[in-house]
Amino acid sequence: MIRLILILLFVVLFLVIGCIPAFVFWLIGKKNPGLKDRLSRSYVRFGFYVVYKLSGSRYTVEGLENIPADRPVLYVGNHRGYFDVVISYLVFPAVTGYVAKVEFLKIPLLSLWMKYIHCLFLDRKNIKEGLKTILKGIEEVKSGISLCIYPEGTRARTENELDLLPFKEGSMKIAEKSGCPVIPIAMLHTSEILEDHFPRIRPTVVKIRIGEPIDLKKLEPEQRKHSGEHLRSVLIGMLTQMREDEKQ
Repeated sequence: MIRLILILLFVVLFLVIGCIPAFVFWLIGKKNPGLKDRLSRSYVRFGFYVVYKLSGSRYTVEGLENIPADRPVLYVGNHRGYFDVVISYLVFPAVTGYVAKVEFLKIPLLSLWMKYIHCLFLDRKNIKEGLKTILKGIEEVKSGISLCIYPEGTRARTENELDLLPFKEGSMKIAEKSGCPVIPIAMLHTSEILEDHFPRIRPTVVKIRIGEPIDLKKLEPEQRKHSGEHLRSVLIGMLTQMREDEKQ
């Protein structure tokens, strides 16, 4: 419980004090948007790093070499808890936004920093607005910004981490229309930090495996038609192998 209190206190201070660098970065962005992006990423990454350290957890990552260094990508991952975002952001090597639910827009200071790192806000109940978000995502990728999406649409609360919720097929449209590669990112044990025993935070070793890039245009016709389900099977296979590796 103490760890959670410390994290909440830090987050509040981080967001309040962050008004100052947010204003400075905004001014910088008027003349140099790229520098604003890099500074915003560094600031948010610092905040996530402190939260990660306060949780007492550790993570291991495999497959960093699978992330292209010369082009933006669409990361596709399984979603178990809030620490999916905290830890994955520490892993991503470049400016990366997340596709988040539209409700986050109601949190003023948090949504400001989310916008600064190019997060998109998806209203799943409004098809027209959802389409606008996807089109915005395509523009972001074409401009050089990577994105991360959790196609399950919400945090999976299944007992078995291998039981992924059905993937939303529309979640792959950003990669289909922009032509960027899809990078599957499988994560184990993130929910064991907080969600499995809320409000306590329990130090946990999180395992991350980054898969090889997938070009949706090169998939078999049936796989391309149901690309969301194909990516779901890829992630389940990765998670299953990670579980097997843990037993050895």
